[in-house]
Amino acid sequence: MQLPVMPPVAPMLAKPVTGIPAPGSVPGGLVYEPKWDGFRCIVFRDGADVVLGSRNERPLTRYFPEVVDAVLAQLPERCVVDGEIVVRTGDRLDFGALQQRIHPADSRVRRLAGETPASFVAFDLLALGDDDLMREPFSRRRALLESALEGVDGPVHLTRISRDEDEAARWFEQFEGAGLDGLVCKLLDSTYQPDKRVMLKVKHARTADCVVAGWRPHKQKGPEGQDVVGSLMLGLYDDDGDLQSVGVSASFTMARRAELVQELAPYMLSDGDDHPWSAWREAEAHEGRRLPGAVSRWSAGKTLDWNPLRPELVVEVGYDAMEGTRFRHTTQFKRWRPDREPRSCTYEQLERPVRYDLDDVLGG
Repeated sequence: MQLPVMPPVAPMLAKPVTGIPAPGSVPGGLVYEPKWDGFRCIVFRDGADVVLGSRNERPLTRYFPEVVDAVLAQLPERCVVDGEIVVRTGDRLDFGALQQRIHPADSRVRRLAGETPASFVAFDLLALGDDDLMREPFSRRRALLESALEGVDGPVHLTRISRDEDEAARWFEQFEGAGLDGLVCKLLDSTYQPDKRVMLKVKHARTADCVVAGWRPHKQKGPEGQDVVGSLMLGLYDDDGDLQSVGVSASFTMARRAELVQELAPYMLSDGDDHPWSAWREAEAHEGRRLPGAVSRWSAGKTLDWNPLRPELVVEVGYDAMEGTRFRHTTQFKRWRPDREPRSCTYEQLERPVRYDLDDVLGG
Protein backbone atom coordinates (compact mmCIF):
# COMPACT_ATOMS: atom_id res chain seq x y z
CA MET A 1 0.00 0.00 0.00
CA GLN A 2 1.40 3.38 -1.09
CA LEU A 3 -0.92 6.30 -0.35
CA PRO A 4 -0.20 9.99 0.37
CA VAL A 5 -1.71 9.38 3.83
CA MET A 6 -0.69 6.04 5.34
CA PRO A 7 -2.11 4.09 8.30
CA PRO A 8 -2.32 4.40 11.18
CA VAL A 9 -4.00 7.81 11.52
CA ALA A 10 -5.79 8.90 14.69
CA PRO A 11 -9.14 10.45 13.70
CA MET A 12 -9.94 14.09 14.35
CA LEU A 13 -12.20 14.45 17.40
CA ALA A 14 -14.94 16.74 18.71
CA LYS A 15 -15.34 18.57 22.01
CA PRO A 16 -18.76 18.75 23.69
CA VAL A 17 -20.74 21.98 23.74
CA THR A 18 -24.06 22.90 25.33
CA GLY A 19 -26.67 23.83 22.78
CA ILE A 20 -26.41 24.03 19.01
CA PRO A 21 -23.96 26.78 17.98
CA ALA A 22 -25.05 29.26 15.31
CA PRO A 23 -23.43 28.91 11.86
CA GLY A 24 -21.69 32.27 12.24
CA SER A 25 -20.51 31.70 15.81
CA VAL A 26 -17.00 30.73 14.65
CA PRO A 27 -14.73 32.43 12.09
CA GLY A 28 -15.36 30.98 8.64
CA GLY A 29 -18.69 29.45 9.66
CA LEU A 30 -19.70 25.88 10.38
CA VAL A 31 -21.98 23.11 9.11
CA TYR A 32 -23.96 20.37 10.83
CA GLU A 33 -23.94 16.59 10.45
CA PRO A 34 -25.75 13.78 12.29
CA LYS A 35 -23.57 12.10 14.93
CA TRP A 36 -23.49 8.40 14.05
CA ASP A 37 -23.51 5.81 16.84
CA GLY A 38 -20.94 3.27 15.68
CA PHE A 39 -17.21 2.53 15.42
CA ARG A 40 -15.13 5.40 14.07
CA CYS A 41 -13.18 4.13 11.08
CA ILE A 42 -10.67 5.59 8.62
CA VAL A 43 -10.69 3.56 5.41
CA PHE A 44 -7.44 3.26 3.44
CA ARG A 45 -7.78 1.84 -0.07
CA ASP A 46 -4.98 1.35 -2.59
CA GLY A 47 -6.31 -0.81 -5.40
CA ALA A 48 -7.09 -4.25 -3.99
CA ASP A 49 -5.54 -3.42 -0.60
CA VAL A 50 -7.91 -2.17 2.12
CA VAL A 51 -7.24 -1.27 5.76
CA LEU A 52 -10.03 -0.30 8.17
CA GLY A 53 -8.36 1.80 10.86
CA SER A 54 -10.02 2.40 14.24
CA ARG A 55 -10.01 5.24 16.75
CA ASN A 56 -7.27 3.47 18.74
CA GLU A 57 -5.39 2.97 15.45
CA ARG A 58 -5.80 -0.82 15.59
CA PRO A 59 -7.19 -2.28 12.35
CA LEU A 60 -10.82 -3.37 12.22
CA THR A 61 -10.28 -5.02 8.84
CA ARG A 62 -10.67 -8.67 9.84
CA TYR A 63 -13.91 -8.05 11.77
CA PHE A 64 -15.86 -6.51 8.88
CA PRO A 65 -15.18 -8.44 5.65
CA GLU A 66 -18.46 -7.17 4.16
CA VAL A 67 -17.30 -3.56 4.64
CA VAL A 68 -14.03 -4.39 2.87
CA ASP A 69 -16.06 -5.80 -0.03
CA ALA A 70 -18.20 -2.66 -0.14
CA VAL A 71 -15.10 -0.43 -0.13
CA LEU A 72 -13.64 -2.37 -3.07
CA ALA A 73 -16.92 -2.09 -4.95
CA GLN A 74 -17.81 1.55 -4.34
CA LEU A 75 -14.94 3.73 -3.10
CA PRO A 76 -12.35 5.34 -5.42
CA GLU A 77 -9.36 3.20 -6.44
CA ARG A 78 -6.97 5.14 -4.20
CA CYS A 79 -8.40 7.08 -1.28
CA VAL A 80 -8.45 7.64 2.48
CA VAL A 81 -11.96 8.24 3.86
CA ASP A 82 -13.02 9.02 7.43
CA GLY A 83 -16.37 7.67 8.58
CA GLU A 84 -18.28 5.36 10.87
CA ILE A 85 -19.08 1.65 10.78
CA VAL A 86 -22.66 1.04 11.92
CA VAL A 87 -25.05 -1.91 12.20
CA ARG A 88 -28.79 -1.54 11.81
CA THR A 89 -31.46 -3.77 13.29
CA GLY A 90 -34.85 -3.06 11.80
CA ASP A 91 -35.43 0.67 11.67
CA ARG A 92 -32.62 1.85 13.97
CA LEU A 93 -28.90 1.56 14.59
CA ASP A 94 -27.85 -1.19 17.01
CA PHE A 95 -24.61 -0.51 18.87
CA GLY A 96 -24.98 -3.71 20.91
CA ALA A 97 -25.00 -5.81 17.74
CA LEU A 98 -22.00 -3.84 16.48
CA GLN A 99 -20.02 -4.66 19.63
CA GLN A 100 -20.68 -8.36 19.13
CA ARG A 101 -18.82 -8.17 15.80
CA ILE A 102 -15.45 -7.89 17.59
CA HIS A 103 -14.69 -11.57 18.08
CA PRO A 104 -11.45 -13.58 17.85
CA ALA A 105 -12.92 -16.55 15.97
CA ASP A 106 -12.87 -16.14 12.19
CA SER A 107 -15.82 -18.51 11.77
CA ARG A 108 -17.95 -16.33 14.05
CA VAL A 109 -16.79 -13.16 12.25
CA ARG A 110 -17.93 -14.64 8.92
CA ARG A 111 -21.24 -15.79 10.34
CA LEU A 112 -22.04 -12.43 11.93
CA ALA A 113 -21.06 -10.63 8.72
CA GLY A 114 -24.04 -12.39 7.17
CA GLU A 115 -26.41 -12.16 10.14
CA THR A 116 -25.72 -8.55 11.21
CA PRO A 117 -24.00 -6.91 8.22
CA ALA A 118 -22.40 -3.53 8.81
CA SER A 119 -22.54 -0.37 6.72
CA PHE A 120 -20.00 2.42 6.27
CA VAL A 121 -21.08 6.07 6.55
CA ALA A 122 -18.49 8.44 5.04
CA PHE A 123 -18.07 12.02 6.27
CA ASP A 124 -14.54 13.25 5.42
CA LEU A 125 -11.85 12.76 2.79
CA LEU A 126 -8.17 12.72 3.77
CA ALA A 127 -6.60 11.68 0.46
CA LEU A 128 -7.65 11.04 -3.12
CA GLY A 129 -5.35 9.56 -5.73
CA ASP A 130 -1.90 11.08 -5.10
CA ASP A 131 -3.27 14.14 -3.25
CA ASP A 132 -2.96 14.58 0.51
CA LEU A 133 -6.04 16.66 1.48
CA MET A 134 -5.46 16.94 5.22
CA ARG A 135 -4.23 20.55 4.92
CA GLU A 136 -7.22 21.55 2.80
CA PRO A 137 -10.21 23.26 4.49
CA PHE A 138 -13.18 21.06 5.28
CA SER A 139 -15.31 22.90 2.69
CA ARG A 140 -13.02 21.65 -0.09
CA ARG A 141 -12.67 18.16 1.39
CA ARG A 142 -16.46 17.84 1.57
CA ALA A 143 -16.91 18.97 -2.04
CA LEU A 144 -14.35 16.41 -3.22
CA LEU A 145 -15.97 13.71 -1.07
CA GLU A 146 -19.38 14.37 -2.62
CA SER A 147 -17.89 14.11 -6.09
CA ALA A 148 -15.89 10.96 -5.28
CA LEU A 149 -18.88 9.18 -3.72
CA GLU A 150 -21.53 10.30 -6.21
CA GLY A 151 -23.88 7.41 -6.87
CA VAL A 152 -22.81 5.20 -3.95
CA ASP A 153 -25.46 2.87 -2.59
CA GLY A 154 -25.78 0.84 0.58
CA PRO A 155 -23.89 -0.46 2.42
CA VAL A 156 -21.77 2.66 1.68
CA HIS A 157 -23.44 5.96 2.51
CA LEU A 158 -22.48 9.65 2.38
CA THR A 159 -23.63 11.47 5.52
CA ARG A 160 -26.01 14.33 5.00
CA ILE A 161 -24.94 17.87 5.87
CA SER A 162 -26.65 21.23 6.44
CA ARG A 163 -25.79 24.89 7.01
CA ASP A 164 -29.28 25.59 8.41
CA GLU A 165 -29.46 25.82 12.21
CA ASP A 166 -33.21 25.12 12.29
CA GLU A 167 -32.76 21.99 10.22
CA ALA A 168 -29.96 20.87 12.55
CA ALA A 169 -32.30 21.37 15.51
CA ARG A 170 -34.89 19.13 13.83
CA TRP A 171 -32.24 16.47 13.21
CA PHE A 172 -31.19 16.66 16.84
CA GLU A 173 -34.71 15.87 18.03
CA GLN A 174 -35.87 13.49 15.31
CA PHE A 175 -32.84 11.42 14.35
CA GLU A 176 -32.39 9.99 17.84
CA GLY A 177 -35.41 7.80 17.11
CA ALA A 178 -33.29 6.10 14.45
CA GLY A 179 -30.48 5.48 16.94
CA LEU A 180 -28.24 8.46 16.16
CA ASP A 181 -26.23 10.15 18.88
CA GLY A 182 -26.66 13.91 18.40
CA LEU A 183 -24.96 16.44 16.12
CA VAL A 184 -21.41 17.15 14.96
CA CYS A 185 -20.58 20.74 14.01
CA LYS A 186 -17.64 21.18 11.63
CA LEU A 187 -15.69 24.36 10.93
CA LEU A 188 -15.70 25.04 7.21
CA ASP A 189 -12.13 26.39 7.11
CA SER A 190 -10.62 23.74 9.42
CA THR A 191 -7.82 21.45 8.25
CA TYR A 192 -7.84 17.78 9.27
CA GLN A 193 -5.98 17.52 12.60
CA PRO A 194 -5.56 13.93 13.87
CA ASP A 195 -6.36 13.31 17.54
CA LYS A 196 -7.27 16.98 18.08
CA ARG A 197 -10.68 18.11 19.34
CA VAL A 198 -11.33 20.60 16.58
CA MET A 199 -14.96 19.80 15.81
CA LEU A 200 -17.91 20.40 18.15
CA LYS A 201 -20.52 17.86 19.27
CA VAL A 202 -23.95 18.29 20.79
CA LYS A 203 -25.42 15.30 22.63
CA HIS A 204 -28.67 14.67 24.46
CA ALA A 205 -28.65 15.21 28.23
CA ARG A 206 -31.48 13.91 30.41
CA THR A 207 -32.13 12.84 34.00
CA ALA A 208 -33.89 9.84 35.53
CA ASP A 209 -34.73 8.70 39.05
CA CYS A 210 -33.47 5.15 39.67
CA VAL A 211 -33.44 2.62 42.47
CA VAL A 212 -30.00 1.85 43.92
CA ALA A 213 -30.07 -1.94 44.22
CA GLY A 214 -26.40 -2.68 44.91
CA TRP A 215 -22.81 -1.53 44.54
CA ARG A 216 -19.60 -2.90 43.08
CA PRO A 217 -16.21 -2.42 44.78
CA HIS A 218 -13.64 -0.12 43.19
CA LYS A 219 -10.47 -1.71 41.83
CA GLN A 220 -8.46 0.36 44.34
CA LYS A 221 -8.81 -0.08 48.08
CA GLY A 222 -9.45 2.71 50.55
CA PRO A 223 -6.71 4.27 52.76
CA GLU A 224 -7.09 1.47 55.34
CA GLY A 225 -7.31 -1.34 52.80
CA GLN A 226 -11.10 -1.47 52.88
CA ASP A 227 -13.45 -1.83 49.91
CA VAL A 228 -14.86 1.43 48.60
CA VAL A 229 -17.69 1.99 46.14
CA GLY A 230 -16.72 1.62 42.50
CA SER A 231 -20.20 2.03 41.05
CA LEU A 232 -23.81 2.25 42.13
CA MET A 233 -26.01 -0.35 40.44
CA LEU A 234 -29.24 1.15 39.13
CA GLY A 235 -32.65 -0.35 38.51
CA LEU A 236 -36.02 0.61 37.04
CA TYR A 237 -39.33 -1.22 37.43
CA ASP A 238 -40.89 -2.63 34.26
CA ASP A 239 -44.59 -3.02 33.43
CA ASP A 240 -44.67 -6.37 35.25
CA GLY A 241 -43.34 -4.81 38.46
CA ASP A 242 -39.90 -6.45 38.14
CA LEU A 243 -36.78 -4.44 38.95
CA GLN A 244 -34.55 -4.44 35.86
CA SER A 245 -30.82 -3.65 35.83
CA VAL A 246 -30.35 -0.50 33.71
CA GLY A 247 -26.72 0.52 34.30
CA VAL A 248 -24.40 2.16 36.81
CA SER A 249 -23.25 5.49 38.18
CA ALA A 250 -19.51 5.52 38.76
CA SER A 251 -17.82 8.95 38.68
CA PHE A 252 -16.76 9.72 42.26
CA THR A 253 -13.64 10.93 44.04
CA MET A 254 -11.88 8.40 46.26
CA ALA A 255 -13.01 10.31 49.35
CA ARG A 256 -16.60 10.18 48.16
CA ARG A 257 -16.31 6.44 47.41
CA ALA A 258 -15.40 5.80 51.05
CA GLU A 259 -18.25 8.02 52.28
CA LEU A 260 -20.73 6.09 50.12
CA VAL A 261 -19.84 2.83 51.87
CA GLN A 262 -21.05 4.37 55.15
CA GLU A 263 -24.16 5.87 53.56
CA LEU A 264 -25.12 2.54 52.01
CA ALA A 265 -24.32 0.39 55.07
CA PRO A 266 -27.84 0.60 56.60
CA TYR A 267 -29.27 -0.86 53.38
CA MET A 268 -26.86 -3.79 53.05
CA LEU A 269 -28.33 -7.29 52.79
CA SER A 270 -26.75 -10.39 54.24
CA ASP A 271 -26.38 -13.68 52.40
CA GLY A 272 -29.71 -15.42 52.17
CA ASP A 273 -31.78 -12.24 52.44
CA ASP A 274 -34.32 -11.67 49.69
CA HIS A 275 -33.31 -9.40 46.81
CA PRO A 276 -34.90 -8.87 43.36
CA TRP A 277 -31.64 -9.94 41.73
CA SER A 278 -30.73 -12.86 44.03
CA ALA A 279 -31.03 -15.44 41.26
CA TRP A 280 -28.59 -13.49 39.10
CA ARG A 281 -25.65 -15.00 40.96
CA GLU A 282 -26.56 -18.34 39.35
CA ALA A 283 -24.78 -19.09 36.07
CA GLU A 284 -27.91 -20.08 34.15
CA ALA A 285 -29.50 -16.70 34.84
CA HIS A 286 -26.90 -15.05 32.63
CA GLU A 287 -27.62 -16.91 29.44
CA GLY A 288 -28.38 -14.32 26.77
CA ARG A 289 -28.47 -11.41 29.22
CA ARG A 290 -26.06 -8.92 30.83
CA LEU A 291 -26.69 -9.16 34.56
CA PRO A 292 -24.86 -7.75 37.61
CA GLY A 293 -23.04 -10.94 38.58
CA ALA A 294 -21.98 -11.82 35.06
CA VAL A 295 -18.44 -12.46 33.89
CA SER A 296 -17.02 -9.35 32.24
CA ARG A 297 -16.95 -9.43 28.42
CA TRP A 298 -13.79 -7.31 28.38
CA SER A 299 -11.69 -9.01 31.11
CA ALA A 300 -11.72 -12.78 30.71
CA GLY A 301 -12.46 -14.56 33.98
CA LYS A 302 -13.17 -11.36 35.92
CA THR A 303 -16.50 -11.60 37.75
CA LEU A 304 -18.43 -8.40 38.30
CA ASP A 305 -18.95 -9.04 42.05
CA TRP A 306 -21.51 -6.85 43.75
CA ASN A 307 -23.06 -6.11 47.13
CA PRO A 308 -26.86 -6.28 47.23
CA LEU A 309 -28.86 -3.50 48.88
CA ARG A 310 -32.47 -3.29 49.94
CA PRO A 311 -34.10 -1.48 46.99
CA GLU A 312 -35.18 1.52 49.05
CA LEU A 313 -32.79 4.28 47.95
CA VAL A 314 -33.57 6.51 44.98
CA VAL A 315 -30.97 8.55 43.12
CA GLU A 316 -31.30 11.09 40.32
CA VAL A 317 -28.76 10.48 37.54
CA GLY A 318 -27.90 12.17 34.27
CA TYR A 319 -27.85 10.12 31.06
CA ASP A 320 -27.62 10.74 27.33
CA ALA A 321 -29.41 7.82 25.67
CA MET A 322 -30.83 4.34 26.12
CA GLU A 323 -29.66 1.17 24.38
CA GLY A 324 -32.58 -1.21 24.58
CA THR A 325 -33.60 -1.37 28.25
CA ARG A 326 -30.29 -0.03 29.62
CA PHE A 327 -28.47 3.29 29.72
CA ARG A 328 -26.09 3.56 26.78
CA HIS A 329 -23.22 4.97 28.90
CA THR A 330 -22.30 5.28 32.57
CA THR A 331 -24.66 7.77 34.21
CA GLN A 332 -23.73 10.84 36.29
CA PHE A 333 -24.75 11.03 39.94
CA LYS A 334 -26.88 14.14 40.57
CA ARG A 335 -28.46 13.80 44.03
CA TRP A 336 -30.30 11.49 46.38
CA ARG A 337 -34.10 11.61 46.09
CA PRO A 338 -35.52 10.75 49.56
CA ASP A 339 -38.83 12.21 48.39
CA ARG A 340 -39.31 9.51 45.73
CA GLU A 341 -40.97 6.16 46.34
CA PRO A 342 -38.76 3.43 44.79
CA ARG A 343 -41.74 1.72 43.13
CA SER A 344 -42.41 4.95 41.22
CA CYS A 345 -39.06 4.62 39.40
CA THR A 346 -40.30 3.07 36.16
CA TYR A 347 -39.43 3.24 32.47
CA GLU A 348 -42.43 5.53 31.94
CA GLN A 349 -40.42 8.54 33.19
CA LEU A 350 -37.89 8.21 30.35
CA GLU A 351 -38.24 10.59 27.44
CA ARG A 352 -39.25 8.81 24.25
CA PRO A 353 -37.39 10.25 21.25
CA VAL A 354 -39.26 11.01 18.06
CA ARG A 355 -39.11 8.09 15.65
CA TYR A 356 -37.52 8.66 12.25
CA ASP A 357 -37.07 6.52 9.17
CA LEU A 358 -33.44 5.35 9.16
CA ASP A 359 -33.57 4.89 5.39
CA ASP A 360 -34.28 8.62 5.08
CA VAL A 361 -31.33 9.45 7.32
CA LEU A 362 -28.94 7.19 5.40
CA GLY A 363 -30.34 8.21 2.06
CA GLY A 364 -30.06 11.94 2.68
